[in-house]
Amino acid sequence: MMKKINLPDAPRILVTRTDRIGDLVLTTPLFKALREKFPKAWIAVVVFLEHREIVEGNPYLDEVILYDKKGTECSLWGQFLFSQKLRSKKFNVVIHAHGTNRMHLAGWLAGIPVRIGYERRAPWALSHVHPYNKREGKKPEAEYLFELLALLGVPSPKEIATFFPVMDRSVRSLESLRMFLGIPDNRSWIVLNPSASDVTKMWPAERFAELVTRIQKDRPSVFLAIGTSKDRPIIERLIKNTPVPVFDLSGRLSLGMLGALLKRSSLLVSNDSGPVHIATAVGTPVVSIFGRYEAGLGPKRWQPLGKNSRVVAKDISYIPEAERKFTYIDEIAVEDVYQAAKEWVSRHSGARGIS
Repeated sequence: MMKKINLPDAPRILVTRTDRIGDLVLTTPLFKALREKFPKAWIAVVVFLEHREIVEGNPYLDEVILYDKKGTECSLWGQFLFSQKLRSKKFNVVIHAHGTNRMHLAGWLAGIPVRIGYERRAPWALSHVHPYNKREGKKPEAEYLFELLALLGVPSPKEIATFFPVMDRSVRSLESLRMFLGIPDNRSWIVLNPSASDVTKMWPAERFAELVTRIQKDRPSVFLAIGTSKDRPIIERLIKNTPVPVFDLSGRLSLGMLGALLKRSSLLVSNDSGPVHIATAVGTPVVSIFGRYEAGLGPKRWQPLGKNSRVVAKDISYIPEAERKFTYIDEIAVEDVYQAAKEWVSRHSGARGIS
């Protein structure tokens, strides 16, 4: 067991998470825990440029450092200059919440004395190496992350809560879009996310359509589908297969506007994807659909946190482990998702405002 690391009374702490949207949201509990342990610390985070709205306005952070992997930091020279920018900030410790060659090297080149991270992708550049046990998938991602803080004497809280800032400018932008598209505001909003980062996580759009039809019959609502512009064909299939109007918001929302939309909404029904964790962070009920069971990829690690969430997944307990498939996403019944969604729809029959 490694010896606990002693830091100055007012340490300069850096956290890096250059990863996907949901992964970064699940890292936000670390910021609060670090602030509580080191109230005088300067706490900074490195994130991808395009993810800045996830952490800007976070009350536990003093600084957000943007990493432009596709632009200024793309080349080896850009990477070196980035590391020297970090060096000038004189951090005492860096915690790499996601192991990448680029971040491990940046911390090493920056001369940060304490460099904590996982035993993967240039672990030689770390001063304190933690076994990469996340692939076991035995507990939530956020709980795994707190293992990295144990060396600093930071305990894992009994209840881990994520944070996503909903800024006034995002609320105003969402309202402008609502008025432009003519989205009614006198009924509950139900958000649908039929896309995901991998096709093995994507419940068929036709089943999302059937779900919409059934919910509308049970409790008339306003349905809004989200995704990037590349996801538009998926949403078009959803719209084509239901007589219920569905507003297509693909490619129209910034991350900040997505947070505002989810906070305004009564429910999110989604594949295993980043918006699930944003919704949970802003207090919106979630029905999350899971099809993958491989260790490290399943719901034990990636399910949404909090009490206002439900996971819908196929029961595979009766299938011998050697005979299990990589994904069962096509075998999840509409009835199962409908029953999970119905629980929340019945509780939130009116429009939901932003407090």
